[in-house]
Amino acid sequence: MDLHSRYPSIEDLKRRAKTRIPHFVWEYLDSGTGVEATLNRNRAALDRIGFLPSILHGKISCDTGTDFLGKRYPLPFGVAPIGMAGLIWPDAEGVLARACAAARLPFTLSNVATQSPEDLDGHIGDDAWFQLYPPKDPDIRMDLLNRVKAAGFSTLVMTADVPVASRRERQTRSGLTNPPRLTPRLLAQIMQRPAWALAMARSGPPRMRTLDKYTDDSSNLPPTAHVGYLLRTSPDMDYVRWLRDAWDGPFIVKGVMRAEDTEPLKQAGVDALWISNHGGRQFDAAPASIEALPAIRAATDLPLILDSGIEGGLDILRAKALGADLVMLGRGFMYALAALGVDGPDHAIDILRQDLLANMGQLGAESLDHLPPAISQIDAAARHV
Repeated sequence: MDLHSRYPSIEDLKRRAKTRIPHFVWEYLDSGTGVEATLNRNRAALDRIGFLPSILHGKISCDTGTDFLGKRYPLPFGVAPIGMAGLIWPDAEGVLARACAAARLPFTLSNVATQSPEDLDGHIGDDAWFQLYPPKDPDIRMDLLNRVKAAGFSTLVMTADVPVASRRERQTRSGLTNPPRLTPRLLAQIMQRPAWALAMARSGPPRMRTLDKYTDDSSNLPPTAHVGYLLRTSPDMDYVRWLRDAWDGPFIVKGVMRAEDTEPLKQAGVDALWISNHGGRQFDAAPASIEALPAIRAATDLPLILDSGIEGGLDILRAKALGADLVMLGRGFMYALAALGVDGPDHAIDILRQDLLANMGQLGAESLDHLPPAISQIDAAARHV
């Protein structure tokens, strides 16, 4: 079957995914928080960014490679961390890690994944990153870092934008709790999705394997929180400096949205900054990540990553043109997994690759370092009045 004829875009995979996984799983994956203003703002802000297409540039060959932290990647994107990815499809983290290793792209394992760093040892290649929700206990912190390093992860990503559990009302309405409990309501939803149910029956119920070693107490937690919240602290700059001293590889801070935060993080020894509003899942009054990018780019010479709302190669070019060095996708790869199982990530990578090449050709851009300036659609219209 030619997957491109049936699923030529991430949006096609999203529609297919919705028909393959239970409603409560879909709501966990697709929802934001509040009235989802930030989630929707991500898409709207990206759509406002345009380019003037190029003509009469003759035939060109486009190079989609990008440099980041001393490495050359064949494509300018990777996989963002997704908590409890194994709830969306069994072995999600393993499938994604192997796909990224084969494509030589960065893969980020979540601290609250359903597979542990040890589970992925031997599957991750040279570009595996580990995303840390900051534990308050220094012994647990050090033990986690040692485990991650021993399993072959090269880069540490500290998520800074989840000091408390968000509301995620859509997720709550679906009946999902943490940890998931099989209620009659959820069982009815599962029975409508036999492929997911059979795959999950074979693999067993998902749980946060990385944290098994530290706690099994999930009592008295709000429905959108999970056992990981029992271990976390809200970090400060001293915490950042502690991690910098304890980790001997590249160190990235995720969740940066303010230009004034860049210099203190640089002074603390952070190697790169990750601009993110958590996909609209954490705070519903945040700007779109792409809206925060220009000011942050102007404020620092540190390498920048961007996520939130990215749905195709054109979005990646928009982020690159405004100063991002690397772009990460979370939901897009989860849609691919839910839609196509083990074949999904490879197809998603190819969708993004082909979309990059098509749009670079329209722009006459032979490389990502030679993109034309991005313009707002309002500015573009005004030029032609």
